[in-house]
Amino acid sequence: MNKEDFKNYLDKYCKELDICLDDEQLESFYKFKVNLIKWNNKINLTSIIKDEEIIIKHFIDSLTIEKYIVKNAYFVDVGTGAGFPAIPIKIARPDVKMVLLDSLNKRITFLNNLIRELNLKNIEAIHSRAEDFGKNIKYREKFDVATSRAVANLATLTEYTIPLVKKEGKCIYMKGAEIEQELEDSKNAIKILGAKVESINQLELPNYNGKRNIVILNKVNNTPNKYPRKSGVPMKQPIVN
Repeated sequence: MNKEDFKNYLDKYCKELDICLDDEQLESFYKFKVNLIKWNNKINLTSIIKDEEIIIKHFIDSLTIEKYIVKNAYFVDVGTGAGFPAIPIKIARPDVKMVLLDSLNKRITFLNNLIRELNLKNIEAIHSRAEDFGKNIKYREKFDVATSRAVANLATLTEYTIPLVKKEGKCIYMKGAEIEQELEDSKNAIKILGAKVESINQLELPNYNGKRNIVILNKVNNTPNKYPRKSGVPMKQPIVN
């Protein structure tokens, strides 16, 4: 797919989400794609390498949560990987201030290079485990929005993210089609950590690329100081009952 076809294809699906991108933003998405493929040959970032699939399964999928993010939000993407959903949102929403968090330093190296290449502002990539980051007073309960895509089940993910969000902030989780059991298993964790379920929004990606659920939590109370627990514990022993 040549550059113009890539931009037109992306623009078409963005407009279906009521997202209007100018040519500079479309160019940034194209550069993102080029860098993703180039770096993927050196480090394992994604198994999705076809242009059409990158547009739908990475870029459009990431942008499905854009409408839930308030203007000038302070936003953290936990377990960002190759920058999804954070970088697509940052390109579309330059007003949002961002932290990209990942536990693998090679991904942070890629992200820092990408941030420079795209000339993105008010964004930083940080190498840390979520449990350690959530104990850092510089970041704990400072964010308006925390999000995560394809990182862990909800019972674990809530312990990674809720401690980062301030009261009346939101956690936005991008989950697959089947989430009933995850929601049931995470009920107690959500309550203990100080949040409640605000909404569950179903959608289907274009071209039959699968159903999704966007789970949104509202932070109603401060998170008890004991959470998050030490590294590895939320994954091995999630707060279930």
